[in-house]
Amino acid sequence: MLDNLSTSLKDALKKLAGKTVIDRAAVDELVKDLQRALISSDVNVKLVMELSKAIRTRSLDEQLPKGTNVREHVLRIVYQELVRLVWVSTEVKLEPQTILMAGLQGSGKTTTTAKLARYFQKKGMKVGVICADTFRPGAYDQISTLCAQVNVPCFGNPQEKDALSITREGLESQKDLELIIVDTQGRHALEEDLIQEIIELNVLTKATHRWLVIDAALGQQASEQARRFHEAIDIDGVIITKMDGTAKGGGALSAVAETKSGIVFIGSGETIEDLERFNPDGFISRLLGMGDLKALVERAEEAIKADDVDVNAMMKGKFTLRDMYTQLEALNKMGPLKQIMGMLPMGNMQLPDGVYDVTSTKMVRYRIIMDSMTSGELDDPALISSSRMQRIARGAGATPDEVRELLKYYKMMQRTLKGLRGGGGKFNMQRLMKRFSGMQ
Repeated sequence: MLDNLSTSLKDALKKLAGKTVIDRAAVDELVKDLQRALISSDVNVKLVMELSKAIRTRSLDEQLPKGTNVREHVLRIVYQELVRLVWVSTEVKLEPQTILMAGLQGSGKTTTTAKLARYFQKKGMKVGVICADTFRPGAYDQISTLCAQVNVPCFGNPQEKDALSITREGLESQKDLELIIVDTQGRHALEEDLIQEIIELNVLTKATHRWLVIDAALGQQASEQARRFHEAIDIDGVIITKMDGTAKGGGALSAVAETKSGIVFIGSGETIEDLERFNPDGFISRLLGMGDLKALVERAEEAIKADDVDVNAMMKGKFTLRDMYTQLEALNKMGPLKQIMGMLPMGNMQLPDGVYDVTSTKMVRYRIIMDSMTSGELDDPALISSSRMQRIARGAGATPDEVRELLKYYKMMQRTLKGLRGGGGKFNMQRLMKRFSGMQ
């Protein structure tokens, strides 16, 4: 999730730690660091200059609030200006509507269409999809296969080359459904025939929403592409895809600013469930290392039963091997562990890479190894001596090294979770969020 930009922003803000007064030199240095971070992440240069000016002016002109240190004051300003950059209210109502999907080839538009259908289906709506992509071979097979996984009807005709004809028939065949999503063909936004076709589809469908799908890795050209689509059909929402990769993501932010339409959803994984409603406060909080507890709670409520995980034990770091497996199993239902940890308020704390290195295969191995442990060992891993380790390994058909790996991972998770609770991270997060409330 925009790892490079996030790290650069946090590093820039670190330099203000310990300062008691705001001076122009310190602010100028911070702004230059922010500019480098944003431009290297493909944020449009004009946008960076506007953002820099606002941050510099406010940092120097606004009085330091009582009880707030310099770093917290400037962090609040950076936070608010970044939220302002990405925030435009894009309401998503659960009512009859038609959504027209626009985007370039390779943006993940077809997969996103299926994810969107699944999102609304889970909200209780009767959803249908129309495949109006007549350009890309296999487009209908891809979208129909994805829709079949979640029992969403998909209309299309791979033998027909007229997207308008397909859409007209699709609208008629799905007229009894509450929500229809039309997947259009993706090529290059500057191709006139593509633009003309999507204009005609917009008129035909009388689309309630026209959402642009942008690859997080698109880069500087995202602004121009977004502008062209916006001029053609009046884009009223942006969906950013592939946020789980190494993409810089700044181009997508520039596209949002160009259309002035706001981000509607974020795609952050490969499965049909990996689509989350965009929340600007949470997005920027995560970018600055402040976590997104609201999103974490919402995802947990959706994926986990109340008795699946002891949140208090997890945050205290006081849990047994038995608890660790239960919690990892529960977290696994919520999505990749790295995404989940990214929602916790860790400030500038860097987690060891090994924390995330738990695949489903490893979890199965861990379960087998723990099945060879006694109840006492599961409740108190300190009991596991070298001789007990040998016995556990024999009983699980594993090696002593695998048992050591499990214990090493357990200790690392315990230290990590204790670190999240203790120190400055959680306390500072609570203080900052109190100060941010009512100031946005």
